[in-house]
Amino acid sequence: MRPNKAVFLDRDGVLNKELGDYVCSAGDFEVLEHNFAPLKQLQDRGYLLIVITNQGGIAKGWYSEKDLSEMHDKLRAVYSANGITLTEIYYCRHHPQYNGNCLCRKPGSIMLEKAAARFGAEPSRSYFIGDRERDVLAGEAAGMTGILIDSDQPIGEVLHLIA
Repeated sequence: MRPNKAVFLDRDGVLNKELGDYVCSAGDFEVLEHNFAPLKQLQDRGYLLIVITNQGGIAKGWYSEKDLSEMHDKLRAVYSANGITLTEIYYCRHHPQYNGNCLCRKPGSIMLEKAAARFGAEPSRSYFIGDRERDVLAGEAAGMTGILIDSDQPIGEVLHLIA
């Protein structure tokens, strides 16, 4: 059986609108519709789509696990309604000011490595798209190609970088 390939995606500024600090509720959660077509294209090309996100607002007490679950339910529902399956969403709930250093927070690569192992995604055939340098560093540390975009930039503008 041939190993899977995946496109790992940061959340804020990649899949939903970047609000500057934290998106704290499903009501403030605005999905970036310009990414429906390129993500559908990647999925149709055989890529798993897996979300990897730091959510330090939980550690800060700005929103709860329940709030985060509601945001992720909305994200999945909107993408699903457009024919796109998000295979899984991994998140780090820690923040260095509140929890010290953890292994899961990007630029650490643990969430990427766990997801790749769980879904049989070959790192050398996988990519991580993010809007922060820490996303690219995490992807590269996990053996993937990191792709840096601007916040809210259409993913379609970088599709040519994905084989």
